[in-house]
Amino acid sequence: MTVAVIVQARFGSTRLPGKILQPLGARTPLASVLSRCARIPGVDLVVCAVPDDRASDPVAEAAKFYGAVVFRGSETDVLDRYVQAARVVGASTVLRVTSDCPVIDPALCGEVLSLVTSGADYACNNMPPLWPHGLDCEAFAFTHLARAAVDATQPYDREHVTPFLRRNPELCRINLDGPGGALARHRWTLDHAEDLAFFQALWRVLGPHAERATTSEVLAVLDRHPEIVALNQMLIDEKRLADRAVRASLRLAWGRSEAA
Repeated sequence: MTVAVIVQARFGSTRLPGKILQPLGARTPLASVLSRCARIPGVDLVVCAVPDDRASDPVAEAAKFYGAVVFRGSETDVLDRYVQAARVVGASTVLRVTSDCPVIDPALCGEVLSLVTSGADYACNNMPPLWPHGLDCEAFAFTHLARAAVDATQPYDREHVTPFLRRNPELCRINLDGPGGALARHRWTLDHAEDLAFFQALWRVLGPHAERATTSEVLAVLDRHPEIVALNQMLIDEKRLADRAVRASLRLAWGRSEAA
């Protein structure tokens, strides 16, 4: 039984090309994500699933340097990329993380993963999104991912990997609820130049401890430095916040769990 965290990563980005290889402290956002994923409780190995286009070669080389298993697959069919990556390493359970989340929380990811290893078919922490945007993760059994790769035909489902699983009423689906409130309005994801400025400012305050800082430690810094929060506050996705009611209605048949 192998548990793999699979991090999807590519060089291309319409808003900020090469964003995950930009300078962040002494390393890069990709390095922080992979380092944090390696510390998730219950994970056996970290896989970086990279498109097989030449533009993403630097990402693949960096991920290998940082110690991840590298798999190259389809750029547009990310669902197939995940299935093939999981199959290559013999994963029975997959934890999905994206490479634009430099402060992804290993402990929180471990809690989501434990919901699947304890019997759920699918678990996540963003249905609805009550944690900071950038702590999102989801876990599922490989068998269900493989089934989705066969049955999912819509481009949206292929690109975003898991919508087919989220909609499947035959699966036991559980959400790890966040506290919501002001915490849900934090933006900790890297998509725009303003986000990069946010993380670089945060890293300057956290110093060498940045890649190991916990969610509570990040929040403590941001409480003391509201000017850092302001760097990307204008990008807060109001649609994502308004989406809570919709996601909550979709989740009526889901189980719920609260963070420890």
